[in-house]
Amino acid sequence: MRILITNAYLDGYAGTQVVVRDLALELRRQGHEPIAYSPRLGILAAELRDSGVTVIDQLSCLHDAPDIIHGQHYPAIEALLRFPTTPAIYVCHSSVVGYVEAVPYFPRILRYVAVDDLCKKRVENVCGVTAERIRVLPNAVDLERYRQRPPLPGKPRRALVFSNNASNATHLRAVRKACRHAGLQLDVLGALSGNPVPNPEAFLSRYDIVFAKARCALEALAVGNAVVLCDFKGLGPMVSTKNFDHLRPMNFGHGLLVNPLRPELIEEEIERYDAADAAAVCQRVRQEAGLAEAVRRWTGLYADVIEEFRGSGSDHEEELRALASYLTEWSYARRVEWERDQLKQLGSVPLIGRTLVYVARGLTRKWFSMYGTP
Repeated sequence: MRILITNAYLDGYAGTQVVVRDLALELRRQGHEPIAYSPRLGILAAELRDSGVTVIDQLSCLHDAPDIIHGQHYPAIEALLRFPTTPAIYVCHSSVVGYVEAVPYFPRILRYVAVDDLCKKRVENVCGVTAERIRVLPNAVDLERYRQRPPLPGKPRRALVFSNNASNATHLRAVRKACRHAGLQLDVLGALSGNPVPNPEAFLSRYDIVFAKARCALEALAVGNAVVLCDFKGLGPMVSTKNFDHLRPMNFGHGLLVNPLRPELIEEEIERYDAADAAAVCQRVRQEAGLAEAVRRWTGLYADVIEEFRGSGSDHEEELRALASYLTEWSYARRVEWERDQLKQLGSVPLIGRTLVYVARGLTRKWFSMYGTP
């Protein structure tokens, strides 16, 4: 199949951008033709091109229509308008309402895919999207990239904060204090700390405990690290065999970060370290969350959507009504209002810290697009 994948950014190593990279590379390995589209290209786009994946920043460069659109972010709407005879799926990666992650109703989007239960609830609240169109497909890990580490030591020695949001203005100070008290050497990987890396898989095996959330947490679990769910929004639990069934449907994400970032609470999670239990969690992740099997599920979904569209076709009047609603929802004034509200989304972080996080995200994308990895 010829699959067009859209994303707002392909200029750095974060969240959905890594999802696009891993999905596209595995699709290509399985014999398909992925094409990545984003209006903002950079170092990650260059990596995809070097790996043989077509990457474009203008849809006019694509002369032949794809078989299906794998939509993420607002460029999905652009792709739907550019290719009026192509069906689509749309993937919701965030339960937070906003312009970039807006979940649009559009008649040619025949499946809406949520990566966790919170995202599913968000999609269910989109007017026009019916329950039979919604699926849940959790995130997956490239097991060839994230190899299993040797057995953990009986007592942890080294810890890592693995987050693009980590700095002294967010949650790093509290984690550092807890690790110091617990006798752990602490390092940091991530954009805001000034240490972004394109290949965290090369570093994770050096650490015993990793503080992370969502996709970063899943990658560390696949390597075999003991993982404490933690980020700027708060503290969650140490992942274990006992709580795995509860945490996985929530994508190990921000919805689980319900405790305050106090050093004594972080140290309590460190004390739950159990090398044998972490190894058992690792085995389960590697059995259930592998990228190759996940992509086979994606391609099965693509085939179902293509077949369904053949029997239904397009309703151009309904598409125009859906487009009008989308444009009304996300007018320029609404986008400006949303961007201003992003500072409030950073929860209990002090105002100066929230401002630094918001500004640094934009600067990091700019750095990657201009200079690559420092």
